[in-house]
Amino acid sequence: MSEAVVTSDTIEPPQKKVGFVKAAGVLGILGGIALIIVGVVVWVMVSSQLRAENITVPDDAMAFQGQTVAGPFTAYVQADIIQHHALKISGGKTYAELAQDDPVRVTMMNASFLRTSLFTSVVSFGVAAFAIGIGILSILFGAALTRLASVPVVVRRSTVTSS
Repeated sequence: MSEAVVTSDTIEPPQKKVGFVKAAGVLGILGGIALIIVGVVVWVMVSSQLRAENITVPDDAMAFQGQTVAGPFTAYVQADIIQHHALKISGGKTYAELAQDDPVRVTMMNASFLRTSLFTSVVSFGVAAFAIGIGILSILFGAALTRLASVPVVVRRSTVTSS
């Protein structure tokens, strides 16, 4: 008589609770959604505030000539051209290099303030984009954790020999 070899699958409950993993996954998804919403809101808010200033990139800028400043690239280009114009007015000297009684110093100070404001908006766009990116990753990781925690059983395959 020959022995029959049979493969058997045994279904067992998980040995450890997976509630924490599932909760972490759900929190990751919710946190990701919140990060995306906040990032989009900040992006739109900064963009609308810049647009409301009605700043147009001048024709002698390196790019985006004639466009309204409303995004990170146009804000950066506008800050750059302000610096270019201010240095032309001051003969290449910065605010700190000008004498305290030099009337051009006020122009350089205003140019510096404008550039700082524009660069702050560029940083704000970057932070908003970062929040959106981290939100997307958080959702992906949360979905992966949730899916892993949703596997309710462990399958063990064993070989059974019968005669």
